[in-house]
Amino acid sequence: MLLCTAVRQRIINLASDRNITLHKLALDSGIAYSTLSSFMNGKSNSLTLTTLLHLCEGANIELEDFFKDKLFKDVEAEDVREESSSKM
Repeated sequence: MLLCTAVRQRIINLASDRNITLHKLALDSGIAYSTLSSFMNGKSNSLTLTTLLHLCEGANIELEDFFKDKLFKDVEAEDVREESSSKM
């Protein structure tokens, strides 16, 4: 599973476990919903660590606990070099 896919699923799970919407999670985290929405809808494949930290704070978990999930057991990153060369 790609890292961005695992992060998206983990965010969905966090909201679901707390019975809140992604919009409410963004509000509780102090981040713009458009930032979260852009990532969740695949318009962006990355979040800053600061944004991820704020999401964790909004969900009342530690950043370390965000990654302590089986989703991250066998993740792989997108190869940015391949993606860049295919656009040329």
